[in-house]
Amino acid sequence: MVVVVVLAVLAVVAVIVGAHWFVWRRLVRDTTESSGTARRLGTVAIVVLPVLSVAAVGVGRSETPFWLQRVLAWPGYLWLAVLLYLVLALAVGEAVRPLLRRLMDRRETEREAAPDLVTAGTTAGAPAAAPAPAPASTGAGTGTGTGAKAEARTSSASTASSASAPASGVIADGPRDDQASPPATATGTTASTSPSRRLFVSRVVGGAAATAALATVGYGTYGVLRGPRIKRVTVPLAGLPRGAHGFRIAVVSDIHLGPILGRAHTQRIVDTINSAGPDLIAVVGDLVDGSVEDLGPAAEPLAALEAPHGAFFVTGNHEYFSGAAAWVDHVRELGLRPLENERVEMPGFDLAGVNDVAGESEGSGPDFEKALGDRDRTRTSVLLAHQPIVIDDAVRHGVGLQLSGHTHGGQLWPGSLVAELANPTVAGLERYGDTQLYVTRGAGAWGPPVRVGAPSDITLVQLASRQA
Repeated sequence: MVVVVVLAVLAVVAVIVGAHWFVWRRLVRDTTESSGTARRLGTVAIVVLPVLSVAAVGVGRSETPFWLQRVLAWPGYLWLAVLLYLVLALAVGEAVRPLLRRLMDRRETEREAAPDLVTAGTTAGAPAAAPAPAPASTGAGTGTGTGAKAEARTSSASTASSASAPASGVIADGPRDDQASPPATATGTTASTSPSRRLFVSRVVGGAAATAALATVGYGTYGVLRGPRIKRVTVPLAGLPRGAHGFRIAVVSDIHLGPILGRAHTQRIVDTINSAGPDLIAVVGDLVDGSVEDLGPAAEPLAALEAPHGAFFVTGNHEYFSGAAAWVDHVRELGLRPLENERVEMPGFDLAGVNDVAGESEGSGPDFEKALGDRDRTRTSVLLAHQPIVIDDAVRHGVGLQLSGHTHGGQLWPGSLVAELANPTVAGLERYGDTQLYVTRGAGAWGPPVRVGAPSDITLVQLASRQA
């Protein structure tokens, strides 16, 4: 077992190191001068940022002062999201890069061929210029004729001097052939001062990849900080009496209060839930990432939740990383009722809740027999369970509807593809035998405060009677 863990850790480290090397190579080395300031700064950043990320993840599971956790969390976690989309964008750039080079080579070839075509056309179509006639002597006197002859002698001497210059190895004007100045480009600058086509392509691809990654992460961060939106779902339930038709349950999960998301985040969620006017509120786990001492004030707005039939809470796996017993007591003080492997009767159905499977390590895992074993099977039931993976137990105990979270809908695409491997349902409503499972994408975010392709939500589940 130890060997497997070590190999897994080494594999993760190798992937992270490889990703950073790839980003450095394409975004720093290939786009900057070898001795320039830009390359030095880029190299420093590619070393410092992953260190901040490791520190942010590490201090979250230790007794590190909360203020230090908050300082490290923003840059450390955001870099993880940026790194993901930089790697994806640069990978796409690998396919674009040769196409762009080929296009530039073709245009360069066409540009070099254009002057030859023009010269060839001029030579073929234009008649040769006739030599200019020599000026006639006026014969107006000896002085004039003598001057003409003198000019002729001078011209002949000059011509002879020019002809003999190469032989003497002395050139009066202009540079020697081996000291010729570099050819000028079309823009008037020399070829040695303009960037090569390879450098130009690298800068275009790198710049586009960086822009795409930063824009994606920026928009995903805005979506989280803006707060979740209400999603409405109608679920028909066999056995639900007509009197309970239209009963509305506000389902919120994965709020993840912590170093990044705090009291303002909680207040936005409370305001959104209350504005929907539910009959009952279900908080289905992963409320916090930290201790009551650090995050108690951030959770206080939950005391303002309003619903005629109350607000209920079940633990998620992150509560067991943060002191589950203390949080169960605290949410009870805030007015929420924890359902620890128990159930209560609602108008027309039973509401049950089970502890998260992570509680098994503390001897307080889910107990379906205790929560559902002796109930009246003629009444339909709604089960609150943080993780969708307990759906098989729900089916065996005849649950009508299970409400879960945990998956975040994948949070960061393509994370949804990974989430599908570990969960029966990643988001939305699905049926398993006679039991229906609804999974909310959650109201917050874990790690990077970013969501891409999986917007946060609070679901208003409306129960529908088939007898109505």
